[in-house]
Amino acid sequence: MHTNASFDYAVLRVVPRVERGEFINVGVILLCREKRFLGAKVHVDEQRLRALWPQLDLDAIREHIEAVNRICTGDESAGPIAKLSQSERFHWLTSPRSTVMQTSPVHTGLCTETEALLDRLYHQLVG
Repeated sequence: MHTNASFDYAVLRVVPRVERGEFINVGVILLCREKRFLGAKVHVDEQRLRALWPQLDLDAIREHIEAVNRICTGDESAGPIAKLSQSERFHWLTSPRSTVMQTSPVHTGLCTETEALLDRLYHQLVG
């Protein structure tokens, strides 16, 4: 039997010109403490980003996304942040920043299947 568990998620955004407030959603970060799940699903449409912001440093965007994925999985190559608990890593990833990569406010809900939820949120908010 599947039981409901609470979850938190945030949308990962590319914000090339912070002062303008324009952004494109590129991914979702999901935490479900009860199911011990922290994951991200990210895809950057480089052609779309280049069309809107030709000067954007896509290498930096790719590096940031790779770091998000490594932090979510607890990969030690991501540095000391990756050694924190899942909850601490999620809160570190979703803390407000004034950089090109930002997250939305954190939202909450109930779920039974974390992988399916991550896919659904990704398709609704990014895809």
